[in-house]
Amino acid sequence: MGRALELARRGWGQTHPNPMVGALIAESGQVVAEGWHAEDGGAHAEKAALAALGRAPQPGATLYVTLEPCSTAGRTGACTEAILAAGLRRVVVGATDPNPIHAGRGLEKLREAGVEVVAGVLARECTDLNLIFNHWITTGGPLLAAKSAVTLDGKIACRTGESQWITGALARADVHRWRRLFPGIAVGARTILQDNPRLTARREGEADWCPWRFVFDGLLRTVVDKAMPRVFTDEFRARTIVVTTPHGGMGYVRKLREQGIRVWCFESSSQRVPFDAFRKKCAEEKITGVYFEGGAQLVSELVRAREMDYLFAYRAPVLLADDKAKSIFSGLRPERPDQAVRLAEVRHEILGDDALMRGRVVYPGKLLLDETVFSLK
Repeated sequence: MGRALELARRGWGQTHPNPMVGALIAESGQVVAEGWHAEDGGAHAEKAALAALGRAPQPGATLYVTLEPCSTAGRTGACTEAILAAGLRRVVVGATDPNPIHAGRGLEKLREAGVEVVAGVLARECTDLNLIFNHWITTGGPLLAAKSAVTLDGKIACRTGESQWITGALARADVHRWRRLFPGIAVGARTILQDNPRLTARREGEADWCPWRFVFDGLLRTVVDKAMPRVFTDEFRARTIVVTTPHGGMGYVRKLREQGIRVWCFESSSQRVPFDAFRKKCAEEKITGVYFEGGAQLVSELVRAREMDYLFAYRAPVLLADDKAKSIFSGLRPERPDQAVRLAEVRHEILGDDALMRGRVVYPGKLLLDETVFSLK
């Protein structure tokens, strides 16, 4: 199953809105064929493995697959039918299909046909592999995830604004790995104006890859200057979407569109973009996940609105011990620990000297808000 997971990751970022899946066939304890789901619309992992085998499996062969085989026809035909047609009599499965309509149905069909099914092998790892798909298939909307990179005392920059670099090279490379997975990446206007980022996934040995680049700019401050940010002018500008409100001025909206930049303009009583409307639009466009990288105001508004679904929290062995250094999250005022926002299904990773804690965001029954933090300026 560990090898099947390695195969599944070969589809990293390529399979949306489908899950990543890996499969292999073993005969007499030896792997004889491998396959994985490479892209949306392509062969499913089980069928890819059977095709790679190029013959009927020997008696006693076992199929290992990271996700429960599909039991409905879809575009490529049901994998359960292909397994039965190949004569396989033993199947080992990692995670169960998270779709509540299909969950367990594929396993049931195989067992009814006399196939020995072993389920739940490395289930936690196989489930975690598809955190974007799992959210999409169970909610019908995108996974909105945020990233933070902080010191031991939760700071993202010195009082001067200097932040490069708090985390080390391995942690920063890991960020690019997750950028490559998510269909979209989002930042606020202040980040664009201060850092002029590329917002691409850059990994050693691979060509630069550009997700949908969302710029949250309720007042269209990024369009005012003559020197336009690189996300509006580079070779990937067709992948940039400015998310704004009518408060920014429709003249600037037209200017962006004339330059080939897409604009999503949402009605709002303030300069803040309504995250629920953004989530709905992403669902309509079949954008299954968005990775929010900042700044602090944007991710704080995301958690304040209870719209943050997942958090990647990188922590470096650095201590600023300065109450005027910049914090990543603000705007809540819990009076007791049980009123705090927490993470569930937590995963821990060590990246050189840094640590990553990531997990699903769980909100308390009632969030107490510090309205002064979000006063309009």
